[in-house]
Amino acid sequence: MEVPALAYDELVMAPLGEGTAHVRARVERARAVQRERLQGVAIYCNAQMGAREVREHCRHDEGGARLLEGAMRALGLSARGYARVLKVARTIADLAGEPMIGITHIAESIQYRMLDRQ
Repeated sequence: MEVPALAYDELVMAPLGEGTAHVRARVERARAVQRERLQGVAIYCNAQMGAREVREHCRHDEGGARLLEGAMRALGLSARGYARVLKVARTIADLAGEPMIGITHIAESIQYRMLDRQ
């Protein structure tokens, strides 16, 4: 991921972000949710989901569906790329503590996909 340089004033005056302990706690909660969701299947995290699990666990709203359709056309996403966007969006939603994938989670996932292609 590319991050633009900050000006001196932005760097000095920037509020502190999340501490590592808080981030670690969010990640651990998200991983626990994934293990529970995938219990009874031979996988333990979103990245390992196959097509069946993606269809079952990566449900999203109508706005997300429209955004995904547009991204598929604009970016020429394959079926594999589509599934990867959804798996990352599911993880983003898990980190946010959201049970359903929202349009913002899909948009963030698409941004990561675009950065990955550059």
